[in-house]
Amino acid sequence: MAVPTTALTLQSRVKLSSGYEMPVLGFGVYMSFGEEVINAVYHALKVGYRHIDSATLYENEREVGVAIKKWIHDTGGKREDVYFTTKVWDTDQGYNNTKKAINWSLRECDLGYIDLYLIHSPNPGKQLRKETWLAMEEAVRDGKIRSIGVSNYGIKHLKELMTYATIKPTVNQLEVHPFLTRKELVEYCQANDIVVEAFCPITRGLKFKDQRVQALVNKYKRTPAQILLRWSLQRGMVPLPKSSTPKRIEENAKVFDFAIDPVDMESLMTNEYFIVDWDPTNVA
Repeated sequence: MAVPTTALTLQSRVKLSSGYEMPVLGFGVYMSFGEEVINAVYHALKVGYRHIDSATLYENEREVGVAIKKWIHDTGGKREDVYFTTKVWDTDQGYNNTKKAINWSLRECDLGYIDLYLIHSPNPGKQLRKETWLAMEEAVRDGKIRSIGVSNYGIKHLKELMTYATIKPTVNQLEVHPFLTRKELVEYCQANDIVVEAFCPITRGLKFKDQRVQALVNKYKRTPAQILLRWSLQRGMVPLPKSSTPKRIEENAKVFDFAIDPVDMESLMTNEYFIVDWDPTNVA
């Protein structure tokens, strides 16, 4: 499934195969801790973000929950207004371990339920991947989780998953940007009703000075981050930018009042394989 790109706003949502809707722009919290992450998430919610992406590995589920509950208290918002994602880490995979990990995350965030729960990577191997997925399906049936999906899965992992899943994966979260386009994998997901979430969508700033990005910065009078985020949106993906700086949090949300011309979109489709974070998509 590709996210429709016509008339998108910060409030736009994409309907997942689970029937639930997910905001088209997320807010990542990797490597943010303590008061920093509480303040960043709270500010993002004030700006209008409604989609927060965490993980057990990040060790900040509790702080994210604190920020969300503070925003709800201060604004009169509702729990269902905010979409909360977390993930099971590699060392917690397996049926029993995953059940414990889900309950841990529920206690940490203290939000009542988890909107989206992902397998963080396929690294632990076929048997543990299967056991983990079955435990996640059980948590959906128990009302602990609303939607389930995967992260860093290649096509072979997705095909494997389809052989035993009774609940389809709604999402595959990948590192995707113009310097790591993953064209075949992205198109496979979209053709199979799996939304692609893009982590590291702005390359952690490492490609801001690239001449192709700078050409569009000058043409559209936008920041490099805005160009890269808009590129993700127009490819039908859900980008997950991360920042703890209020100004950048605000700037990264201002990507819905312009569009990149098709020829310029194509100019950013590089043949590079530039990994910013990690790439387990080819593990056995």
